[in-house]
Amino acid sequence: MWITCYLCTSILFESMLNRRILRTKVFKAVYSYAENPGMTLKEVEALMETSCEAARDLYLFLLSVIGPLTAEARSRIEAARAKFNPTEEELNPNMKFVENGIAPLLEQDPDFSKITAKKKLSWEQYDVFLRHLYERVRERKYFKEYLSRGERSLEDDARLWMRIFEREFEGDAELSDILEDISIYWNDDFGYAVGWCRRTMLSLASGERWNLPPLYLSDLPGNDGRDSDKLFVFRLLRTAYNNFSASADRIAGLTPKWNRDRICTTDLALIVCGMAEAEAFPETSIKIIINEYVEIAKAYSTPESSGFVNGLLDKLINKHE
Repeated sequence: MWITCYLCTSILFESMLNRRILRTKVFKAVYSYAENPGMTLKEVEALMETSCEAARDLYLFLLSVIGPLTAEARSRIEAARAKFNPTEEELNPNMKFVENGIAPLLEQDPDFSKITAKKKLSWEQYDVFLRHLYERVRERKYFKEYLSRGERSLEDDARLWMRIFEREFEGDAELSDILEDISIYWNDDFGYAVGWCRRTMLSLASGERWNLPPLYLSDLPGNDGRDSDKLFVFRLLRTAYNNFSASADRIAGLTPKWNRDRICTTDLALIVCGMAEAEAFPETSIKIIINEYVEIAKAYSTPESSGFVNGLLDKLINKHE
């Protein structure tokens, strides 16, 4: 079987945001506070919550492209058939993609339709991008192979959509501009949201109905709060916020060549977050904490920052061991 029961189960019982993403969200909120020290804790928390929810909204927006792209293909076929002198191929086109089983599963799902409508997530005004996307997809080798296969199954359709999400969206400048216009948060969460779209294809192909992924592990049915990601992210943010000034002074004290005002704000925010996590969650391994913020530094700061963050955190929080 292409899809195992284990894979399907793992999709159903995971939250949208893992700990790495949550740490990144906290880091960005702390960075905003470092740049705007007049922000209240309530404002910083609201900023972080908006950023967390935006990751799921991006997933919904990208997933909702399936119906419009299928409709674009259908309109092309209908236009070709209506020509004055259509060819035999235009009169008898391959309908496999137009009749794929994934599009109606989402379009006819009342929960999916309701939430995308409520959030006003629509591709209606991006018809030019949809035309360009379909023109590109229809020339791909994987798409032509899909059309040529006699097989018609939900699994085959899901495999195609997984390839479209994986190969056509990353690095597309036109799509990047669209996402940036809709939300300032979306480009940072793009890869993660695409990954969730692909996971959803696995779930739908296995016969499962679409379900909105919970943001936090504690939001899953039956969770008693012991693994509350929501508790984790808010405690971490509040600790970083409340201790920011004292933490910054300690950091400056260990960097005599770089006073507080000269330390890169990104690095400062990362180190403050690492210190906050060590204080708020003393049961977490110091090695894990340091490694996590070093990895975030590699993605968001300068080439030298990972070593700087690693060294400072090692000196500042290893007393907890």
